[in-house]
Amino acid sequence: MPYDAMNEHDDEELLLAFAGGNAAAARALTGRLGPRVFAHAMRMLGDRAEAEDVAQDALLKLWRIAPGWRVGEAKVTTWLYRVTANLCIDRIRKRRGGPNIDDVPELADESPSAVDQMQQKSRAEALQNALNALPDRQRQAVILRHIEGLTNPEIGQIMDIGPRAVESLTARGKRALEALLTGRKAELGYEDDE
Repeated sequence: MPYDAMNEHDDEELLLAFAGGNAAAARALTGRLGPRVFAHAMRMLGDRAEAEDVAQDALLKLWRIAPGWRVGEAKVTTWLYRVTANLCIDRIRKRRGGPNIDDVPELADESPSAVDQMQQKSRAEALQNALNALPDRQRQAVILRHIEGLTNPEIGQIMDIGPRAVESLTARGKRALEALLTGRKAELGYEDDE
């Protein structure tokens, strides 16, 4: 099956094709899911090198379980988000001895001014610092819901909790973020956004 034709297949079909020895399926699935896994890890950890390591580890785990994948039990993305989140939480717990926050990379823009770039960087750092201040489960729920755009049932599967617990975690997380960031509106350039 040519690499181009792989886009027509869903994640589970590609995983099963890889388990059957199709290397092109693995490349297609990595190209599709790798950036999402990395972005999720980056948001959870705030450290590019650690996020790259976690994304690689999560995808390696996916390749190892491919031969035993049970069709229809879970979505590949749900399983992968859960593994990624667990790997991130393990790393966060290991580094609790002291803060280790690197700059959050800026998203490339057409041609933002230096002031816009500084403001974007400040906003990204403020958000990352506020996210890092949340308890692990709240951070995970907020990131999955409001940054990754997953539904509450999907988040519930990833975190192994019910939808009401997801709602509670995301609501508490949003309130905590608001409390952490409210006093910084003017500093971050949001004074006119009210």
